[in-house]
Amino acid sequence: MQNERRLLSRALTTTAFLAAITLPLAWSSSGPLDGVAQATAPAAVKKIVPTELYDVEKVVDGDTIHIMRHGKIEKLRLLCVDTEEKIGSGTSAAGTKPPTVFGEECALWAQSFFAGLAKDGAKPQVGLHFPGEKEERDFYGRLLCYVILPDGTDYQLMLIEMGKSPYFSKYGWSAFHHAEYLAAQNAARKAQRGIWDPKTNAAKTPGVPSAQRPYDRLLPWWDARADALTAIAAACRVPGAKVCDTDNPAALAEAAKSGEVFDCYGELAKISEGADGAMVVHFRASKRDQAFVVYIPKEKRDAFKELDLPGATEEFRQNYLWFKTRITADPKGYFKATSEDPAPWKRAGPEPKLP
Repeated sequence: MQNERRLLSRALTTTAFLAAITLPLAWSSSGPLDGVAQATAPAAVKKIVPTELYDVEKVVDGDTIHIMRHGKIEKLRLLCVDTEEKIGSGTSAAGTKPPTVFGEECALWAQSFFAGLAKDGAKPQVGLHFPGEKEERDFYGRLLCYVILPDGTDYQLMLIEMGKSPYFSKYGWSAFHHAEYLAAQNAARKAQRGIWDPKTNAAKTPGVPSAQRPYDRLLPWWDARADALTAIAAACRVPGAKVCDTDNPAALAEAAKSGEVFDCYGELAKISEGADGAMVVHFRASKRDQAFVVYIPKEKRDAFKELDLPGATEEFRQNYLWFKTRITADPKGYFKATSEDPAPWKRAGPEPKLP
């Protein structure tokens, strides 16, 4: 694998590098930002000109950027986009996000693009937009946001329009530019730009196999999860509903304090074996110091087989679930529940329609 990566990297430093920084749609990283907006964004997109700009300190790849904000370096994780992994990223070649030649090219393009935004020797700058004006972070502490160029151009929309990223709906539809992202992806697919070009990531070096990301299966899966989250959001808006997010410690604490039965929802992370033979169902947590688990006693496990909880942790399956339970908090601050009946459990949305 190391030899293959060296061969690919060597190729990218010569002619492929030139291809990587050739910007499609007739715009240039060093040209006026208005030209970028006109070339990449539908006319109906309303720009949000940022009121505060931050220095770009490092561009890791197409969707991972480090900025200086309020006196410290912030690592950004861009919402609704997911560019391919670059060569040598440490990601396994197996699975649904292998390192690819195009991932390397996209990283080189992004570095060139932001460098081209710098003026008069100063560092390039960007603004940020947060859904609902609320700042949140992912499991790794990265700030979840949209990156806005100084003239108001949505950088995520640009990536999707250019075919450098799919519309990444795995964690929900965008509340910012959903219609525009969807239209941009459809246009990029129709024009076979970037990741949608069958020749992208085709083998370019003799003896080195090419890696391909399975978008034909990924998009239906992501969209099914997004539909589940849309239905969950609607259920949460019902007046008087006792609904609890398993990834929200404050809501879990309130539910535990009440002692009442709540409709809970969450994304299954893994299934483990308890010391007493119980099935332990772990729900996804955004922070390392929080957890929510449901214990299914050993003698009740057979009743849950038809529900196929282990299957809900797999890729290309609906991973969000609803269930009713009373929540308790242990002395360490973790939250848990016990369930003996599968009847109150159900998938939170449709199964993806895979090809």
